[in-house]
Amino acid sequence: MRFNQVVISPIVTSPVETPIFGQRLKQARLKMALSQKQLGEKIGLEESAAARISRYESGTHEPPVRTARDLADALKVPLGYLYCDNDHLAEVILMAGGLSDEQLKKLATLIKDIDASKAK
Repeated sequence: MRFNQVVISPIVTSPVETPIFGQRLKQARLKMALSQKQLGEKIGLEESAAARISRYESGTHEPPVRTARDLADALKVPLGYLYCDNDHLAEVILMAGGLSDEQLKKLATLIKDIDASKAK
């Protein structure tokens, strides 16, 4: 699966902080130019699709993992991106999501090498 390259905007916190899942879900949905209703229907929500997506984005409700996976697939982002609370790591997850298994192995080796060099 080819993942969507969502442009990472720093997550802005407010006095009433929306959970990271909701913030990233909304960011990815807007990047795909989908309404809440369209996204809900795309993952098979029938009635109140827009209201359910709105509750997920606001943090009123957290979707079950299966639904979160369906949302990630519909938005063409890795599931981990939706839960990642670090903007830099979220960007890495998005970029890595589109790599082949061979490229992921190389990336893992590179990260291990970087980690080993900082321990010296």
